[in-house]
Amino acid sequence: MPVDRRRPQTLTDRASDRLRRTRAGIAFTSLRHELRGRSIPLHWTNLFGVISVAGVTVLFLTGIVLMVAYTPSSEAVTYRGPYPPLAGATVSRAFDSVMRLSFEVPGGLLIRQLHHWAALLVPASIMLQLLVTFFTGAFRRPRRGSWLMLFLLLIVVLAGGWSGYALPDDMLSGSGLRIVEGIALGIPLIGTWLATVLFGGEFPGRIIENLSLVHMLIVPLGLLVLIAGRARSAYKNRPPQFAAGGRDEDNVVGVPLLPNAAVRAGGFFAVVVGLLVLLATLVTVNPIWAYGPADPGNASAGSQPDWYTGFLDGALRLVPPGWEFQFLDRTWTLAVLAPLVVVGVFLLVVALYPLLEGWLTRDRADHHLLDRPRNTPVRTATGVAGVIFYGVLWTAGSADIIALVFHVSFEMVILTLQVALLVAPPTGFFIAQRVCIALQRKDRGLVLHGFETGRIVRMPGGEYIEVHQPLDEYERWRLTAHQQAQAVEARPGEDPVSIPAL
Repeated sequence: MPVDRRRPQTLTDRASDRLRRTRAGIAFTSLRHELRGRSIPLHWTNLFGVISVAGVTVLFLTGIVLMVAYTPSSEAVTYRGPYPPLAGATVSRAFDSVMRLSFEVPGGLLIRQLHHWAALLVPASIMLQLLVTFFTGAFRRPRRGSWLMLFLLLIVVLAGGWSGYALPDDMLSGSGLRIVEGIALGIPLIGTWLATVLFGGEFPGRIIENLSLVHMLIVPLGLLVLIAGRARSAYKNRPPQFAAGGRDEDNVVGVPLLPNAAVRAGGFFAVVVGLLVLLATLVTVNPIWAYGPADPGNASAGSQPDWYTGFLDGALRLVPPGWEFQFLDRTWTLAVLAPLVVVGVFLLVVALYPLLEGWLTRDRADHHLLDRPRNTPVRTATGVAGVIFYGVLWTAGSADIIALVFHVSFEMVILTLQVALLVAPPTGFFIAQRVCIALQRKDRGLVLHGFETGRIVRMPGGEYIEVHQPLDEYERWRLTAHQQAQAVEARPGEDPVSIPAL
């Protein structure tokens, strides 16, 4: 008599079977199989996205804890905490709650520093993503929307960092808010109204309450919407890849998304989070107890903003003195208007660059192979000029510290940076373009003649020559993929292998 050796189904097994047979279960199973069949190219540039996701995750988790402990109020109270130098001082409830979190809540200082270090890391990783996307041409169709969302993600992160920077209500953040008030008041026609709305009255007003709403509600919602939009774009469009053997516009060569790529990303995610925790444990950041509470009548000497807003401060410093004029019975100061216009135009060009390049080159095709920066000299040179422009503004934000450390006059530092702002970007454009052209010529020589082996041979006629070894098929394809793709776009339907390279 046969014996049934099958394990009897448990309640969990039966519930799992029923769930798999539901519409949601069928959809989930189908999605899992689809993701297992997707290939992801492996390249080190993909790690910047993992860093950004890890940083944003840390920001959300630590932000929830901080939101519970923080009191967003400008109401004055007397400090009675365990930090002796401030005993009996009049502080705001916001400052008092941050001090209580730092000195009285177990692990509170670690959570606060972890949040701050993550806020410093995320803008850097997003900027590096933008640079990689720009120089490799990953912003072209069909990924123009993804580029715009990445740019907006940077703007939202900057807004979140700036608003969070002011929430402790210490002397350092108070000095920054006084600068913001001056900028708002310097805008003609609407300046007074704008400052009143932002601060809720005379400085400092209710700025803490207003910025807490931005930092705790508007910024997180913006991050979630933009991250979801980029995830949808990545799911809809297959990932771009660098040219290599066996890769073309119609396939993706890499590892399966599930589980290989996901496990790799998860491991690096854990490494990034671990390094952030280690950094927050060992390195102090934003010690508000050393700065003291904010005071509208005082400012901290040598104060510097967080690094990601340094270019805005630098733009204000580089405007020559006396740039103002009278119009409509009002004084129009270019010390505020010029930086706002210049930085605004710069950011607008960055956001709309995919459309500008597509319009200038009349490129309406979809691209799934990434460019080598040397193969697009004008784009690469434009990117270098933009990076130099940003770097000069960023350096100007620390002009006073540079003058102090190197014992030079502040005026000389500003004058040097003013000249650099006008001369350095076009110089960088020219040099980068010539370097790209020289590298193209080097690649052409490799394709035509191979690479040098160092072996010298004497010819029958007495001539000495160096033997060159031809490139293999895959390396030759990698160096000529850009020209082949251009030829295929010019003559659609032709086999790219049959088109002469270079």
